[in-house]
Amino acid sequence: MRDNLVEQIISDVMNKQTEVQTDNNTAANLAGCGLTEFIGTALGHTIGLVIANVDHQLHEVMNIDKKYRSIGILGARTGAGPHIFAADEAIKATNSEILSIELARDTEGGGGHGCLIIFGASDVSDVRRAVEVALAEIERTMGDVYGSPAGHLEFQYTARASYALNKAFGAPVGKSFGMTCASPAAIGVVVADTAAKAAVIEPVGYASPAQGTSFSNEVIFTFAGDSGAVRQAVIAARDVGKQLLATLDPAPIKSTTTPYI
Repeated sequence: MRDNLVEQIISDVMNKQTEVQTDNNTAANLAGCGLTEFIGTALGHTIGLVIANVDHQLHEVMNIDKKYRSIGILGARTGAGPHIFAADEAIKATNSEILSIELARDTEGGGGHGCLIIFGASDVSDVRRAVEVALAEIERTMGDVYGSPAGHLEFQYTARASYALNKAFGAPVGKSFGMTCASPAAIGVVVADTAAKAAVIEPVGYASPAQGTSFSNEVIFTFAGDSGAVRQAVIAARDVGKQLLATLDPAPIKSTTTPYI
């Protein structure tokens, strides 16, 4: 009887460990490397890093003001939009600043972007916290990213844009802000038009393969306005985009995590 009880307890512990490992594979993982520069990983082959004291030579070649003694680094192979919106939340929550945002031509062979985002602060704890917040947010901001072998769709919304979105897209700080993105780019054009017609919004930017993207096979449309109108525009665009992408491949189109818009 005692042996059976011990085996049951061991079995329960092992099951809980398996559940934790499964959860860590789908959300931010803040363990797994002994280097002091390493903070964690997240969806999209995302890695978060920090440099406590940037070498003065690197300061110069990166054109970073020397007052930013420490930098946080967020980089990913897939999902520039989710990462920029996640970085925006990190800026709101911490005493750090966005130094640069770059969109790499990537998606690991797909039609979109990866990204490189640099946070700056005088105190390493501030940039470390910014990267931690961004890594945790990616689970949410991946919620309205949809993919299939034929392409992908990406929709983002925030009730109040901050300096990361301003840096990347020219979003008006403090206003509601939305984004639509689709690959192939042909779908992106229709998705953008749908968003513009669905509600009264203020267009902020339009990027296509030869203008505004890293020659990715996407069209990106960004806009601001009243919170309800921006959400309505994003939702209408999402519905149309999913229908169009479904015509190119019979595989079901599923969200990466849990839709949040």
